[in-house]
Amino acid sequence: MTPFSVLHVCVGNICRSPMAERLFLLALGEHAGLVYSHSAGTGNWHRGEPMNPPAARQVLARGGDVEGFGARQLTVGHVEGSDLILTATHEQYDHVLNLSPTARSRTFVLGEFGRLLADHAGELPDFTGDAESLYARGVALVTALDAARAGSRPVPGDDLADPYGLDERTYARTADEIESTLRPLAGALVGGSA
Repeated sequence: MTPFSVLHVCVGNICRSPMAERLFLLALGEHAGLVYSHSAGTGNWHRGEPMNPPAARQVLARGGDVEGFGARQLTVGHVEGSDLILTATHEQYDHVLNLSPTARSRTFVLGEFGRLLADHAGELPDFTGDAESLYARGVALVTALDAARAGSRPVPGDDLADPYGLDERTYARTADEIESTLRPLAGALVGGSA
């Protein structure tokens, strides 16, 4: 069975989205192998580059792994092959939907998803420790949060500011914001056992 796939999207795919990709796996702990966490950028100027050094330092300082990362440009295939798409900002949200309008029900700005998750997770199928039950739980969660937003669009406060070129404290705040959504998401997927 294909694992539940979470796609993280920003502009260049060297700061926010790779931090999200790797911090989500960290949050899943022993269950990380049951999920496919990947990322891409809407722009093409960093393709193949490693994670930006201050972003990598944040992932490493929190216990994550940065090995093997290479930036890539977002494609329709990335979107269509993902069960949940989390964008850094509403501009990237719009970019995803321009590529694949059918992805609307699975695409959220990161802050929007975190806001909805805090209030509307609801009843989900049991997680029994395998990829199949995690997949079912993930799909049910995405469906519930899409229903909860009732067609509304993300708001500016949902956006994750771009730390590129800024100081270490800014990267730390960005990583904190990412974790404030991805840790609860991991907990929701594995029933609080991450």
